[in-house]
Amino acid sequence: MVVGFFLFLSFFACQDAGASLVKAKVVFKIDLSSKAKDKEAKLWLPYPVSDNYQLVSDIRVSGTFEARGVYTDRRYKTPVLYLYWSPHTRYKIASFSFDVERAERKERADSAGKGEGCVDRQFFKLFLQATRLAPVDPRLQVLAKKITKARTDVFSKAKAIYDWVTMHMRRNPKVNGCGNGDVCMLLNTLSGKCADIHSVFVALLKASGIPAREVFGLRLSKDQSADITTWQHCWAEFYLPGYGWFVSDPGDYLKALLVKGLDPQSDRARKLHGYFFGTIDPYRVRLSIGRDIELNPKASGSPLNYLMYPYAEIEGLPIDYLSPREFSYRILQEAPDGE
Repeated sequence: MVVGFFLFLSFFACQDAGASLVKAKVVFKIDLSSKAKDKEAKLWLPYPVSDNYQLVSDIRVSGTFEARGVYTDRRYKTPVLYLYWSPHTRYKIASFSFDVERAERKERADSAGKGEGCVDRQFFKLFLQATRLAPVDPRLQVLAKKITKARTDVFSKAKAIYDWVTMHMRRNPKVNGCGNGDVCMLLNTLSGKCADIHSVFVALLKASGIPAREVFGLRLSKDQSADITTWQHCWAEFYLPGYGWFVSDPGDYLKALLVKGLDPQSDRARKLHGYFFGTIDPYRVRLSIGRDIELNPKASGSPLNYLMYPYAEIEGLPIDYLSPREFSYRILQEAPDGE
């Protein structure tokens, strides 16, 4: 109770006076019955937790599974809900729901400073390391050095990288899911979806010696009820010495240009460009961080590129999580109880 009380205080202490909160119930519905008839099935789901900008409560798990637990991976300590069905269970169904209150995250630029202090590279080693699809190689380091030329502080370097990404990359709506974030390929195409755009952004930050990470989540609807099965989204954070983690979402800026048909030189586009460097809207839920996730309990397949979708294995073989119907799963948004 004491821990929950202080999380409650921490969440509301970070909100501006009069700031509106987005409240929703998110429900994952999974049915592996047809794909796993007379077979063993294992399921891993991203398990959201409270932080300074979201309050997660009323977590409920139900279904026909024989075993369940909440675990974390070893590297990132990301919580994961694990469910298990034996071959003898005919109907393999599960429901996972939680309530969330989410606030707009707006960095206080007046107190952010320029990040001129030193970064403890050993302490932030995890967020400076390359990942399988985002190597911090010489090509990337040369590009990062060119982009940040004449900048000496972390804030200015990060802003220069943000400006470069938003100027040179574009959103490609034809990419499946949120994209793989294969940086080597993306430096040639300079197009993709949110995981692609933020993988390049984060890799360039790391190549500049700035700790950075992708944050993986789920968008919320402005309507109380909606099917948000394919509403996955990610954004990025970099570490600013003397301030902390600073949020940015160049992917949503580039999406706005495409969807709204904006001229990058228009006043509206300029405002959005400034907004998404240091601010993100409240219509999202943070699910996880980290790349190359080693699931716990251990999965038969390769480490997950990222944990943003349900992941399941039938007799040790993974199901395509980018195909909800084949999987099959749905993610629904509802009004919280009592609203």
